[in-house]
Amino acid sequence: MRTVTLGVSSIEDTKRQMFAAFSGEQQGEFISFASIELLWKVLTAKRWDILRAMTGQGGLSIREVARRVGRDVKAVHGDVTALINAGVLDRAGDGVIFPYDAVHVDFTLIQAARLETI
Repeated sequence: MRTVTLGVSSIEDTKRQMFAAFSGEQQGEFISFASIELLWKVLTAKRWDILRAMTGQGGLSIREVARRVGRDVKAVHGDVTALINAGVLDRAGDGVIFPYDAVHVDFTLIQAARLETI
């Protein structure tokens, strides 16, 4: 099974993973975003529906993706274009592909610093 991990990663963390991979250390497959806000901006609920419909399905036409998610082709085309631009989907012939069988999302929410009032 081919699994991709979607997460938030700083440039420094991404560089460390890249250097480790160049050294032969297995890293897995990652799609990283600079911030959690960017991850949620790119991966909206409707785009998650697209990924769910495409996971493990091979190449699909945009028309077929639209049929599977029950949406207008033009609207799905806009979302697919955004996912391609973000590096989440790839073009494949006359369609698009999400070449993974599973998706893992990984990020940590930490406690915000408390503001002291004087």
